[in-house]
Amino acid sequence: MTKRFITTALAGAAALMLAGCSLIPTYERPAAPVPATFPNAAAAPTAPGQPLAATVAWQDYFTDPRLQQLIHLALTNNRDLQVSILNIEQARAQFQITRAALYPALNASASGTRQRPSLVGDGVSSVYSVGLGVTAWELDFFGRVASLKDAALAQYLATEEARKATQISLIASVANGWLAVLGDDEALEITRRTMVTRDDSLKLTKLRFDNGVASEIDYRFAEAQAETARATYAQQQRLRLQDENALALLLGAPVPPETIVGAAEGLQALAPMPEVPAGLPSDLLVERPDIRAAEQQLIAANANIGAARAAFFPRVTLTTSIGTTSSEFSNLFSSGTKAWAFAPQITLPIFNAGANQANLDSARAGQKIAVAQYEKSIQSAFREVADALAGRATYDEELRALVAQSKAEETRFQLSDMRYRGGVASGLDLLDAQRSLFTSQLATAQIRQQRLQNQVVLYKTLGGGWATR
Repeated sequence: MTKRFITTALAGAAALMLAGCSLIPTYERPAAPVPATFPNAAAAPTAPGQPLAATVAWQDYFTDPRLQQLIHLALTNNRDLQVSILNIEQARAQFQITRAALYPALNASASGTRQRPSLVGDGVSSVYSVGLGVTAWELDFFGRVASLKDAALAQYLATEEARKATQISLIASVANGWLAVLGDDEALEITRRTMVTRDDSLKLTKLRFDNGVASEIDYRFAEAQAETARATYAQQQRLRLQDENALALLLGAPVPPETIVGAAEGLQALAPMPEVPAGLPSDLLVERPDIRAAEQQLIAANANIGAARAAFFPRVTLTTSIGTTSSEFSNLFSSGTKAWAFAPQITLPIFNAGANQANLDSARAGQKIAVAQYEKSIQSAFREVADALAGRATYDEELRALVAQSKAEETRFQLSDMRYRGGVASGLDLLDAQRSLFTSQLATAQIRQQRLQNQVVLYKTLGGGWATR
């Protein structure tokens, strides 16, 4: 009974040792260092059953077929996204390499040796052997290899999340780049109309100046305003070309002309984007791939501590082989040529000038860095959403006020033009009305563009852009 008990206990102890143990610290997700609610959360009201941004497919959020064509093109050709995908493949391969160390690598070997003089005389000696063997397989009693495997797995998962974050940023950048090109075309159309109006005013003022009705001050001021419009038009053309070049870089291909056809119709002609609720800051921990990637990096750093701790304990490796050995090749597989070797090795660290302790200190410092980076990613995400909500809370009123201002300035210009042609008002009054109208129209177009781009940013910062259909 006692012998059976001892045998069972030894078998259980051996099983526990072979199963290994983990020295990885217990992982606890750090508390989110942000308030429990967003400021201006009322700017993104949540209706019952309304889906979160992260669950809204980008095709359902960006419904314009021209923009959808551009996004499809970018997802196919963008080099940054291709690099992210390749990074995933590299991280997956690295994880598989690390995981393979948990298992013995079985190798077949064959060798033959002939030498003179022989070890036992002056003749020629021969030795032939064939076998299967395992070389220096580490028995992971203290979880060092398993910890490295867990760290590699977390790195792989972080790379996958980074690829999702890259796709989200790419889609948002393409949408905002497309809106910028459309906004440029709208500004060009406004400036072109202003140039025509100012040229007409310049001709009329020149005619009145030639007939002694208008002063040279009025004439020169009208000339200056006409040239100012031309300079603005040239500046906007340059900006338009630069924005199209930036969009082409995102696409990884030239911008298809059909995707910007009708851009001069104005941004107000675009279909509205659906409203998305902001939710709570805690939702970002689940919905934002960049935050999930930072947490996986933290998990990897935590696992590295386990590997560094295991380095203080003995490392056991096993080398073994089985096969046949013969002094004659013809008898290599004959009876009595069986050969085997069993060579376990244990290495106990005694003195290494503090290298193991320094490695552990480095792993602990890396874990603290990963915590700080994780917390910063949460804070950055909170700030991005808060900024977008601040824009949603104010852009509508600003746009409404500018539209009303533009209508008032347009009426003022029409009245000033009538008074000037009737000889009641001076040319300075007319040109001042033209300038105010031009400024308000450009400001309206700019705020309309920024308002649409803010909706894109809010969708992105809430984790939208990854889901597809």
